[in-house]
Amino acid sequence: MIAVTGAAGFIGSNIVAELNARGVTDIVAVDFWGPDGPGHGMFNDPSLLDDMSIVARVETADFPAWLETDGQDVESIIHMGACSDTTQPDADFIFSNNTEYTRTLWNWAVAHAKPFVYASSAATYGDGQHGYDDRVDPSIYQPLNLYGQSKQRFDLWALQQENKNTPPRWAGVKYFNVYGPRESHKQRMASVAFHAFNQIRQTGQVKLFESHRDDYPHGGQERDFVFVEDVVDITLFLLNPPAGQTVPNGLYNAGTATARTFEDLAKAVFAAMDIPPNITYFPMPEDLRGKYQYFTQAEMGKIRQAGYSKQPHSIEAGVKKYVEYLQATTK
Repeated sequence: MIAVTGAAGFIGSNIVAELNARGVTDIVAVDFWGPDGPGHGMFNDPSLLDDMSIVARVETADFPAWLETDGQDVESIIHMGACSDTTQPDADFIFSNNTEYTRTLWNWAVAHAKPFVYASSAATYGDGQHGYDDRVDPSIYQPLNLYGQSKQRFDLWALQQENKNTPPRWAGVKYFNVYGPRESHKQRMASVAFHAFNQIRQTGQVKLFESHRDDYPHGGQERDFVFVEDVVDITLFLLNPPAGQTVPNGLYNAGTATARTFEDLAKAVFAAMDIPPNITYFPMPEDLRGKYQYFTQAEMGKIRQAGYSKQPHSIEAGVKKYVEYLQATTK
C-alpha cells in the first residue's frame, strides 16, 4: 500500500493517475476532503480522483493518527501535501503545514523503516545568484518567500538527520515550474501555460509581466518549465529505483535542465491552438518585484548520475499534449 498526501492536488493527483496506469490501486489518498477544509480552492480538488482507483481517503489532520492505528500495510509515503501559495503571508500556517507536518510523517517512516519521498521546491533556491544545483550545500540558498523558506527549513533538517534518524529510502524533490493536466483548481497559482490557454480562448491574446530589470526584455524572463508527466516519473523513480540500481538518498531537482522564456511558452500555446501569437505586457505588481525569480534552470546531473535516463518533454511537446487535454476537458 502506498500513501499519497496532497492526493487531490496537482502533482499528487497525477501521481495517483500514473500509479493506476502502472497497475497500482492499493493507494491511500490523503488530503482535505471536507467542503470547508483549508485545502479547498487553490490547494486541491477532490473530484480529480473520481475516476481513479484508491482504497481509502484520509483527512490530512487525521493521517498521523491513522498511520499509528491503521497504517500497518503502508509500504511507502509520497508526501505532496503542502500549502503551495507562494504569496501566503501567515508564517505559522505555512511552517505548520509545510515543515512540522512533514517532520511528523518523516518520523513515522523512520520508526517503521518505510521509504519516504516528499515535495521540496525550486523556490528554495531564492533569486538564483548561487545557481540551482542539488549537489551543493543547500544552506547557501536564501528563499524569497515563506513558502520557499518552509521547504528549505525541512530540507536542511532532513539532511541533518543523515546517519542518525532517516527512512531507509528518502528523497526531497525540488520541483521547478511544473505545468500540465489537473491544475485548474490552483487558480492564480496555476501555470502560465494554463492561464495562456484560457486568455487565448477568451481574448485571442496573452498578457505577460513586463520585465523590471534592464538585462531581461519583456517576456524574456526565463524559467525551467517542466511537464507534469516528467516530474511524476522522476518522483516514482526516486521512490522505487529499478532493481539493482543504487540511488543515494538526498535532495534532487525535477526539471528539464533548459531555461526557456515566458514568450517561448506563450508562443508554444498559440502554436498548439493553431492561432498566430498576440502577446502584450503589463507591469508586475509592486509586492512581487523583490520576490520574483527572473531565471531558473535545474541542474540535472545528480539524478542522471544516479541512473535516471528518460529525457523530458520540450515545452513545445509538453504544451501540445497539455493543450489537447485542455481542449478535450474545458467547456
